[in-house]
Amino acid sequence: MTTSPAHPDPHRPALDPDRIARLREALRHADFTADGCLDLLGATAYAALARSETVPALRATRGDGPLETLVRLFLLQQPVPYQRAAAALPVADCLADGWLLRDGDQVRATVDVRPYANEVAGAESADAWVVSDLGCAVGGAGGIGAAGTAAGVARRDLVLGVGGASTTLAGLTVRRPVREVLDLGTGSGVQALHAARHAARVTATDVNPRALHFTRLTLALSGFGNVETAEGSLFEPVGERRFDLVVSNPPFVISPGGRFTYRDGGMPGDALCRRLVREAAAHLEPGGYCQLLANWQHVRGEDWHDRLAEWVAGTGLDAWVVQREVQDVAQYAELWLRDAGDHRPGAEGAETAEAARARYDARYEEWLDAFEAAGVEGVGFGWITLRASGAEQPAVHIEEWPHPVEQPLGPHIERWFARQDFLRSRDDAALLAARYRLAAEVVQEQVGAPGAEDPEHVILRQNRGMRRATKVDTVGAGFTGVCDGTLAAGDIVDAIAQLLGEDRVVLRDRVPESLRLLVEQGFVDPVAG
Repeated sequence: MTTSPAHPDPHRPALDPDRIARLREALRHADFTADGCLDLLGATAYAALARSETVPALRATRGDGPLETLVRLFLLQQPVPYQRAAAALPVADCLADGWLLRDGDQVRATVDVRPYANEVAGAESADAWVVSDLGCAVGGAGGIGAAGTAAGVARRDLVLGVGGASTTLAGLTVRRPVREVLDLGTGSGVQALHAARHAARVTATDVNPRALHFTRLTLALSGFGNVETAEGSLFEPVGERRFDLVVSNPPFVISPGGRFTYRDGGMPGDALCRRLVREAAAHLEPGGYCQLLANWQHVRGEDWHDRLAEWVAGTGLDAWVVQREVQDVAQYAELWLRDAGDHRPGAEGAETAEAARARYDARYEEWLDAFEAAGVEGVGFGWITLRASGAEQPAVHIEEWPHPVEQPLGPHIERWFARQDFLRSRDDAALLAARYRLAAEVVQEQVGAPGAEDPEHVILRQNRGMRRATKVDTVGAGFTGVCDGTLAAGDIVDAIAQLLGEDRVVLRDRVPESLRLLVEQGFVDPVAG
């Protein structure tokens, strides 16, 4: 017999901080942490769980210890005997606050509580927990059954937990001590959780009141009290306030309808992401960053670079836009139909296989009709970083980079913008007067036919950050080879000119263009002073 609320209720008074503290201490005592779960499950079962596959984890949690109990209860959503739960948790508190339901001699979780390693250098503890709807830690709405997560919870209002997009954005974000951070479209509070470690105050917003409640649960359970929540769309909840950092994993999916609040923005095409970019400038402090994930349309007869340039034009912000992937319209529709669970019979109640297929096909047609009407041939996915540099000539760089990168990328992104400041403040003479140092873990590769006396190409390759590669000539290879921060660039160029028997003036005129590229892409770093 059920004797507790169906789930923590967003309309109830705030949870008692003492009870939350007891729950947090119980989780830590049982080692219900990211490291503890990895040690218990092993790498194979842990990775399978991230793919929403539970069988290996069920096999690894056959014991009756507190950690096995918590993994089965909160990660695998399995009922456990009341006495086992009471040995691992302050079970009376959990029942009273709606974390658990009692059914006879067993209890079950009403929410997914997922350990999360929220690491920041110098932090006392990286232990944190993200609270979301059952079945929604990964896999979108397709990760749950047809009945939803709990009585009275509409599928459109589901709140997801940690997924690939949220961890990608967390790794991209510039981390530095700041006063104010805005997490726009917070969901279960993953970005707010990261920001709470390096900001004096965090404001988390969402159009879904359930999401705001889950964010409060996530932050309270993880021990943070410097986060406030506000309901509303885009920047509306914060009025004219400005922030040192705005971070957003918005509902960027370009869909023909607003079925799911967590992913569908409810605006035509990619209008929501465009609006977020264009309104960001009014909400950034000088030097502040806005970082977001986004989808954008590839429209017939239009260069996608021009589309993104128009988003940024006139904002006065520096911008670095990176397209990571492009899907054709069929691939894109299939991805998000699977996310919704539309590929499975029973996604909308009892139905025959034939009826399920007809429903899936009709929705597929709806997506393709919408794309055809808008002239959309593909959809790009990537990240956008904006900065309020105050420069008269903002630096705008829009590129495609589908190759592997090093995460966390945030420190490299911050240095990229610092290099833009350096480059735009120096003419060619000043550029040659500066000193440079070869960036860490840049290697040189020589490409040519086997046995050839000289290489056909010399390649510089980064093993950090964006992991770029660029071809350089003899001068570029020689320059970077002696670039240790002791000599001005012009002096190095003069020495190379003498060595090669070239005119030093001609070489000084030619080098700045390639030097700017090496600096911008991070192969060499300016030396201060």
